[in-house]
Amino acid sequence: MQTHFEPKQLKDGRIAEIEKILRKCVHCGLCTATCPTYVLLGDERDSPRGRIYLMKEMFERGKKATPVMRTHIDRCLSCLSCMTTCPSGVDYMHLVDHARAHVNDTSTRGLKDRLIRNLLAATLPYPRRMRLALQAARLARPFAGFLQKILPKEVGAMLALAPSGIVLPKASFSGAGRAATAGERRKRVILLAGCAQQVLRPAINDATIRLLARRGVDVEVVANAGCCGALLHHMGREEAALAMARQNIDAWTRAMDKGPPVDAVIINASGCGTTVKDYGHMLKRDAQYAEPAAKISGMTRDVTEFLAGYDLGPPQQWSRVRVAYHSACSMQHGQRVIQEPVQLLRNAGFSVVSVPEGHLCCGSAGTYNILQPEIAGQLRDRKVANIKSVRPDVVATGNIGCVAQLQSSLGVPIVHTVELLDWAYGGPAPRELESLATLVYEVPERRPTAAVT
Repeated sequence: MQTHFEPKQLKDGRIAEIEKILRKCVHCGLCTATCPTYVLLGDERDSPRGRIYLMKEMFERGKKATPVMRTHIDRCLSCLSCMTTCPSGVDYMHLVDHARAHVNDTSTRGLKDRLIRNLLAATLPYPRRMRLALQAARLARPFAGFLQKILPKEVGAMLALAPSGIVLPKASFSGAGRAATAGERRKRVILLAGCAQQVLRPAINDATIRLLARRGVDVEVVANAGCCGALLHHMGREEAALAMARQNIDAWTRAMDKGPPVDAVIINASGCGTTVKDYGHMLKRDAQYAEPAAKISGMTRDVTEFLAGYDLGPPQQWSRVRVAYHSACSMQHGQRVIQEPVQLLRNAGFSVVSVPEGHLCCGSAGTYNILQPEIAGQLRDRKVANIKSVRPDVVATGNIGCVAQLQSSLGVPIVHTVELLDWAYGGPAPRELESLATLVYEVPERRPTAAVT
């Protein structure tokens, strides 16, 4: 793509990076076929190629983001399917990150939009605040029909996403601490406990810790480490997101300086993993943090990525449970961790089936299902129909956002991949799978090979 930046503009490191990304785009349009919003809406401005043109105009002219530009950039899910498709290697992820920050800094949103975004930014990254918010939402659910008529659509989306149970899951392992292996220590890792996940599905962290500790891995949740910053980063609140990244880097670096060497930083929410793996890029212009950020990014692994290179031994049971593996966008497009989760499930004895249109987003995308509920709802329904078409007993995924987005519409349980692995290797059955007990039985002398279709 031909660009027309002034030489003085290119002296700015950010603009120079943007110009380099733009010049890689060759207008081929292959990205449009795999872009969820273009597939749904058919508007060129809601495709990666169209958004690139809008961003080019915005940055070249050094102009404030117009309402039209803001609308179409806001509609981007950051699913990164376009990057998997692009033959030219356009770094769309960082381009749209720059655009979101520019929109946040130069565009004046309406009062309602500002209030909703401020509420999300002040609540979601903080587990205690989020728990209080979800408790309030549960109380309001019986009146959801009435409230959705008088309150903004975003509030209705929040109510719809709130767990419907009477009691929220107990936060069984949310604070700092160390789970030491009972046997010989083989590795030491740091686990990001996360923010939303602690409240919505703390069993994911519990399963991760149990599985690793039983296999000789010391797991440490470090004090003062918090939200990875992804939620604020994707809302364009760059400085706030970077402050969270720095806090985590400081906390993890202090932990690494004590005790045995740390082999990896383990992430079990793929949206967080994509961001932590990008700390090195996000802080590359920060003289103090560039080096430690790059180090953290280099040793960050999704839990399935880590386990794929680790000998788990034979499973303690095998099952006829038919698992549909839903690969979160942040897993398959953001981190390019594709085969590892499927192979782990197969090795554990599960029958794994693929989901049609697996490259398309389910509509979760951080806060997207709240800020863009109509598009998110259409994507959810499309994903649910595709999953149901393969008739699974259970759905496995690696991202809490996907779990929250899909669980109320599927009609079958959805769990984290690591919960199934923990179960297969001696841990308790996930609560959601109690009804499938008849499909599980002990390992025979010769365990059949699990089918993968």
